[in-house]
Amino acid sequence: MEGITIKDIVKITGGRLLCGDENKEIREFAIDSRQGNEDSIFVPIIGERVDAHRFIDGALAINGATFTQEHEEPLEGLAGKPWIRVEDTVKAMQQVGTFYRNKMELPVVAVTGSVGKTTTREMIAHALSADRQVFQTMGNQNSPIGVPLTLSHISREDEVAVLEIGMSERGQIEILTNMIRPDVAVVTMIGVSHIAQLGSQENICLEKMDIVKGLPADGMVFLNGDDPFLAAYRDKLDFKTFFYGLSADCDYRAEEIVTRDGRTSFTFCYHEDGKPDDLREKVTLGTMGEHNVRNALAALGICHQMGVDIKKAAGKLASFHGQRQQVIRTDRCTLIDDTYNASPDSMKAAVRVLAAMEDVSGRRIAGLSDMLELGEGEKDYHYEVGAFIAGQPLDLLAVYGDLSREIIRGIRENNPDMECIHFETRDELKDYLLTEVKPEDVLLLKASNGMKLKEIAEAFRNKQ
Repeated sequence: MEGITIKDIVKITGGRLLCGDENKEIREFAIDSRQGNEDSIFVPIIGERVDAHRFIDGALAINGATFTQEHEEPLEGLAGKPWIRVEDTVKAMQQVGTFYRNKMELPVVAVTGSVGKTTTREMIAHALSADRQVFQTMGNQNSPIGVPLTLSHISREDEVAVLEIGMSERGQIEILTNMIRPDVAVVTMIGVSHIAQLGSQENICLEKMDIVKGLPADGMVFLNGDDPFLAAYRDKLDFKTFFYGLSADCDYRAEEIVTRDGRTSFTFCYHEDGKPDDLREKVTLGTMGEHNVRNALAALGICHQMGVDIKKAAGKLASFHGQRQQVIRTDRCTLIDDTYNASPDSMKAAVRVLAAMEDVSGRRIAGLSDMLELGEGEKDYHYEVGAFIAGQPLDLLAVYGDLSREIIRGIRENNPDMECIHFETRDELKDYLLTEVKPEDVLLLKASNGMKLKEIAEAFRNKQ
C-alpha cells in the first residue's frame, strides 16, 4: 500500500486507536506472526482451532502495528506501537483493501470459475505484459483473506491488475467482487468443485456469476461459450459480453488446433458483427491441452478489447508455461506434474494431455488419487473419470485412496484390458512408480492437493 497511515486505517475501519503514532505509514498486512516488517500491520485471525491474538506479542517484535478485536488496551510493555481496536480483524483488513483498491486508478480483470482460473489468470497477465506493467494475484491468494492481502501490494507503477477470486461457500464471490471492483470479469467453467457446500452445479453457476455484481455499467464479461451453464447467459446480461471457445457461435474462437512436441498451435479468430473481415492470428502455446486453448482465447480476447497488439500478445503466450500443469524432463521419465488440485473436469483434461503426448517411445502412465469436496455424488464422479480414462490410450493406471477405487471400477467395466492397480497408501504408490516407471515413459500425477501426490512428484524430480 502507498500513502496509508494508521489514522486512515482507524477512519476506514471505524476502529479505535488504543496507542501509538497515528501518522505511521502502513504498507502491507501480515497474517503470520513470524512474518512482516516495521511497515506492516499484524492481523490476528480467529480460526477454528487457533486464535492468533495469542501471538500479538511475538508479532509486534517484527511488525509495526497490530489490529485487535479482543483487547481494550495494549498488553503490558507493548504500547510503543499502534494498536487498533476493531470489531472484526478480517473485515477490517477487507475494508482497508477495498479503500486502497478504490484509490488505485487502474483497470482490473477478475477471474473465477470451478476449473482453470489460476492458469487463465496467469495467461491473461502474461499476454497483457506484451505492452503493460501487470500486477497479478500472488500465489493462491484468492479468498476473503487472500484478496485484501493481494490488493495491498498493487503499486502506482502497475498499469493493469489481473486478480483471481475463489469461493468455498455461497455469498463469497459477491464480497470479493465488490472489494476488487473489476472492469472485466471472466468465468472459466462451471464444474463440481465445492458442490458439497452449494448443493448443485446450478447453485455453483449462480455463485460464480455473482462476479458481475462488482462491474461498472461499462464493464465487460468474458464467458466460456463451450460450457452449457455459461452459454445460457447469452443475451441475458446488461454488460458487454464476449463468449470464447471452440464452438462456432463463440465471439473469440480457435480453429486449426494442432498439438506437437509438447506445444499447441491454433488460429485465433474474432468476428465482429457489421465488419467484413475476421481477425485471424496464428498462436503457439508453450503448453498442451484443449483446455489451455480456451484459456488462451480468454487472454487474447481481453488483450484485443483492451487495445493490446494481438501479434505481440500471441508472441508472449509462446513463452507461457504456467505453475500448475508442468511437463518436466527428468532422468527417471517425462513427468506431467499436475498435483496442485483436481476435479472431474481437470482430471479429464490432464489425461487428455497425457494421451496427446507425441513421440513417446515408452508408456503413458497415470498416477492418480482422490478428488475431494465433491459431496454426495463423489463416488459417481470418480466412476465417471474412470469410464473416461477407459477410452484413452493409456498403458497403465496406478492409484491410491478409497474414492479412487471407483476410478478403477469405471475403467474395468468399460475397458477390462487396461492395466490398473490400486494401492492402500501413498508410500506404496510412490515406491511402485519409482520402481516401475522407466526413462522413456511419460508419467502423469494428478489428485486433489490433500492427497499429497506432490511428494511423489518431488521424488521423481529429486531422483529419490
